[in-house]
Amino acid sequence: MSLPQRILVMRLSAMGDVAIVVPVLLAMREQYPDVEIIMLSRKRFLPILNQVQGIVLEEIDTAGDHKGILGLRRLAKTLRAYEVDAIADIHDVLRTKLLRFFLFKTQAAVIDKGRNDKKKLISMSDFFKQLPLTVDRYIKVFDNLGFKFELNGKHVLPKSSVPDNIQQILGSHKQKWIGFAPFAAHASKSLTLTKTQEIVHELSLLDNVQILLFGGGEKECQWLKIAAGTHASVFNLAGMMSLEEELQVISNLDTMICVDSGNGHLAAMYGVPVITLWGNTHPYAGFKPINQPEENQIIVSRDKYPKMPTTIYGKKVPADYVEALDSIDTSVIIKRLEAILRK
Repeated sequence: MSLPQRILVMRLSAMGDVAIVVPVLLAMREQYPDVEIIMLSRKRFLPILNQVQGIVLEEIDTAGDHKGILGLRRLAKTLRAYEVDAIADIHDVLRTKLLRFFLFKTQAAVIDKGRNDKKKLISMSDFFKQLPLTVDRYIKVFDNLGFKFELNGKHVLPKSSVPDNIQQILGSHKQKWIGFAPFAAHASKSLTLTKTQEIVHELSLLDNVQILLFGGGEKECQWLKIAAGTHASVFNLAGMMSLEEELQVISNLDTMICVDSGNGHLAAMYGVPVITLWGNTHPYAGFKPINQPEENQIIVSRDKYPKMPTTIYGKKVPADYVEALDSIDTSVIIKRLEAILRK
């Protein structure tokens, strides 16, 4: 049976999950350069995906043209014009299910999200083991369509030039650039402002480094401004850049320190070493940034917080666990960073 020669790949959200797609697409382009790939995602994520050469991007506008069932029918008509041979649904949500239905004559492979095992991981204390990584679940979808490939550390995006406005702020890249993204969409995955200030202060004491703070939204921008304080080596970049510009800066980092959020996945797709701080969520759920060693996963003590992990995505946690992430010893973070910088 011949391989599909034109495939539709669907991943609509979220930012981190879209970033994880990038090395998979790079591996596909390397192994199967003649296969045409149409990638469907949201407009805000296209700057991430358009860095992969040789693919076609299609936008889903869920608030406009593609809202509701009728809107998805219109989108399906657009997609049908590509005459794809197969669909790789690496999201499997209601919208992608409906699109598969409207394109019902097309062969499709669908991600296995492992929902039952993830439920066990956060509800059964004796079920504590590493589940398949999200990137491996993506690869399995392509495998089910007949495409065989493996990822390696070379399947990353190249560095970009630093935007002029940011270059003027940071100067030449003579020192090590350390990214720090302490916040996430949910409070249970975010550090408090007090802990953020503590970490920023300790980072600022290191020699030959510049600390670049990342975040978004009015509240985070205000908090990061406070955290940056008057430290000469700390630069609050939150709210100063478009996504394209932020990606350019991230690609030039020497290390990224972050909580369980999209920032780590964005850095990892450029091959940047990523130190991830885990609280109520856990790398066992499969969301560890790609190509990152276990030593880069700094996890809240289960002796102190025995219910960990309490959530897969951070939405709902026990009231007395909301600030569990703050219990991570700052010296552990600094020690791991210094080990990376020595390499």
